[in-house]
Amino acid sequence: MNDIAYTVTATLPDEATRVAYLTWLRAGHVDAVVAGGAISAMIVRVDEPAAPPRVQTRYVFPSLDAYRTYTQRHAPGLRADGLQRFPPERGVVFTREIGTIL
Repeated sequence: MNDIAYTVTATLPDEATRVAYLTWLRAGHVDAVVAGGAISAMIVRVDEPAAPPRVQTRYVFPSLDAYRTYTQRHAPGLRADGLQRFPPERGVVFTREIGTIL
């Protein structure tokens, strides 16, 4: 079985929002995803292109089943928290991708 890569990209309206988002990720959100089944995580500040400000959070899950369990049990609450703190109305856009690590 191959590991699964799960990437969340946040496109943010300005640098102040990016700083707030990074603070929130580091203050427990990333740890909560790991507690929900990911085996590792990394936060990447996208530097090029420089605009708009973006942050990618990359997680590795040990299997597709582990990822699906995370999305069913843990993701709804974590995503709701993120949307409450960083809503689309404030110009924040989230995209998600999954892929198989070869």
